[in-house]
Amino acid sequence: MTMKKNRVIAVVGATASGKSAYAIDLALKIGGEIVSADSRLVYKGLDIGTAKPTREEQEIVPHYMIDIVEPEVDYSVGLYVKDAKKCIEDIIKRHKIPIVVGGTGLYYRILLENYNLPDTKPDYELRKSLEELSFSELYSMLYQLDPDAAKLVNENDKRRAIRFIEVIKQNGSPLSEARGFKDPEYDVEWIGLNFPREELYERINKRVDLMIEQGLVDETKQLLAKHGRISNITDTIGYREMLLYIDGILTLQEAIEKLKQNTRNYAKRQLTWFRKNPDIKWNCYPERKKK
Repeated sequence: MTMKKNRVIAVVGATASGKSAYAIDLALKIGGEIVSADSRLVYKGLDIGTAKPTREEQEIVPHYMIDIVEPEVDYSVGLYVKDAKKCIEDIIKRHKIPIVVGGTGLYYRILLENYNLPDTKPDYELRKSLEELSFSELYSMLYQLDPDAAKLVNENDKRRAIRFIEVIKQNGSPLSEARGFKDPEYDVEWIGLNFPREELYERINKRVDLMIEQGLVDETKQLLAKHGRISNITDTIGYREMLLYIDGILTLQEAIEKLKQNTRNYAKRQLTWFRKNPDIKWNCYPERKKK
């Protein structure tokens, strides 16, 4: 007789698809609490550029896995899964329903799907040699080793590209095989939020305009002054484009347009990732009720 698994709700979708607002509404209705699945929300101070839920929103419903480390920390997917599981188990023990919300597909895959983390020890000599390469060189190397793994790496994310190369080289097999499979720990209900492409792009454009109004340029300057030009800031969409303006490479308007374009491209990659999961029920957003 198999034991009944605990219920977890996963809310997925592209950036600017309304996941946070939907999750808060859902949590209030069903007695849920929110666990973030976003690789940038874990960092303190990266607020406007990551569209982090406001303090007011976080007070409406408890949120976890937000603002837990400084940007200098190399916060891996392994650390995320370990910490997120603790949050989920704590929520379940208090007879609440965990609602995992975010846009980082790899976090969902390891935390809630049947993929396992590879048991690969760090190879610091390999990492040091790889860190000297440009992102385009790393991406080309990774693509040669494993084209599917290369598709999982966001533009300029050198850290993830290096880690994937390390895992593939040590295991001598594609990333998907190195990860292996496990029995999912939870009974997951998958909810996907989406809009027609032009509508989603318009939402993205409006979000970027709002970020500028809220002070994204000043936030970028403050982060640089406090932390320096570390990769978790300079490689993050939002701050990366504002840096081009701060350095005088682009005008502010050009940097804004670049940010909108890069965010649209990121949204496409997110949707490509999530559409591989056949269990996701799409178009559940209240604003888009089926007729």
